[in-house]
Amino acid sequence: MSEPADLRYRRVILKLSGESLAESGKRGISGTEMATISGQIKLAHASGCQIAVVNGGGNILRGAQFSGANATVGEATAHYMGMLATVINSLALQDALEAIGLPTRVMSALPVDKVAEKFIRRRAIRHLEKGRVVILSGGIGCPFVTTDTAAAQRALELDADVILKATRVDGVYSDDPEINPHAVLYDQLSYQDVLTKKLRVMDATAIALCNEHRKPILVFNFKREGNIVRAVRGETVGTWIGQPSDSQTQ
Repeated sequence: MSEPADLRYRRVILKLSGESLAESGKRGISGTEMATISGQIKLAHASGCQIAVVNGGGNILRGAQFSGANATVGEATAHYMGMLATVINSLALQDALEAIGLPTRVMSALPVDKVAEKFIRRRAIRHLEKGRVVILSGGIGCPFVTTDTAAAQRALELDADVILKATRVDGVYSDDPEINPHAVLYDQLSYQDVLTKKLRVMDATAIALCNEHRKPILVFNFKREGNIVRAVRGETVGTWIGQPSDSQTQ
């Protein structure tokens, strides 16, 4: 695949929450939301960027909802159920992308060979090089690991230039902007800022992994039309998390 001169990132991990596939405040999978996200991914892919998607499963269920003394499902089992939810979302996203002509492969860390390929690093890279969008499901195949950490892990394995963390707000705020109208939007943060300020961006394990390997994160609002394309081009959108010397504003 050719790389246009204005393309900042050669390869990215796009992290989508499960809730991004549902209508706001609802559960399940929305055809409208799927179509919107798919269209944005297609535009970003057309810019020449190689895209691997890691999605969550919170629109179907979260392992944490079964925690507590009165839980009838064991915590490890609940996490496996959550991983299967990401497979369901991945299959839906695959069909939505292929319906608009984008070649796609679903790869899973859990063995579900009837519907998805097993995740093999070199095969995933080859798919990306062939111009296919790769959807990475099943987390990393182990319980007690979030899909945020899975995104960080896959970014390292696939040598992605950046993790694009798609949200419904414009970036990282000092507080929940939907509750506190005076919350401050940060343009740039260090990994340590995220940890010390206890900002709810990605879990601490994912942030620590990115910090250790100097893997930057861009948190942005995917609901704004064209923002995924702007993000892969390195335009100033959202909140940059990483080393100041690696800033997108350079």
